[in-house]
Amino acid sequence: MTSTGRRERKKAATKQALAEAARRLFLERGFDQVTVAEIANEADTAVSTLFVHFPGGKEALVLGDRTEREQSLTAAVRERPEGASILQALHDFLATRGPFDPDPERQDTRLADLVVATPALRGYARSLWTSCETALVEVMAREHEDGFALRQVARYVLEIPDLAGTEPDPPAALAAAFARLRLAWPDL
Repeated sequence: MTSTGRRERKKAATKQALAEAARRLFLERGFDQVTVAEIANEADTAVSTLFVHFPGGKEALVLGDRTEREQSLTAAVRERPEGASILQALHDFLATRGPFDPDPERQDTRLADLVVATPALRGYARSLWTSCETALVEVMAREHEDGFALRQVARYVLEIPDLAGTEPDPPAALAAAFARLRLAWPDL
């Protein structure tokens, strides 16, 4: 292998070590009780290295950045099964995420609970979702022309994780939200 390959593997290993250390510390002590210096120390790296890999700071260590979310969200619409509506594809996609996941791993459940209970994480998660609006509108616009309606739908859909995710029964709240959207936009 070339040195570039080794360098990329080392970067990926460092990023993974930072994310794992952060999650472990956050779940042990709570998000607000852990500093970036403690995370960097736990991962045996410098604080500056942490910010190279996670420019969004502590919140990004738990939730990542918008890239994965945006790519997955738009792929759910583009690659949906034949005959499935856009709204059904978006519902099905969200039903596998965070508090809506019907079969989460124990750590995933604990992380979702941490996000809901921590204002900084909840706000960051909401901003990650809402930052996907333009990309979601663009992918929906390939099939529908009403730009204003598409922006409305995208905005409503991207607020659902924050709103429904904090309800006593998140999957039921998710289903109810999409049922209302289907009434308003039956052609989507």
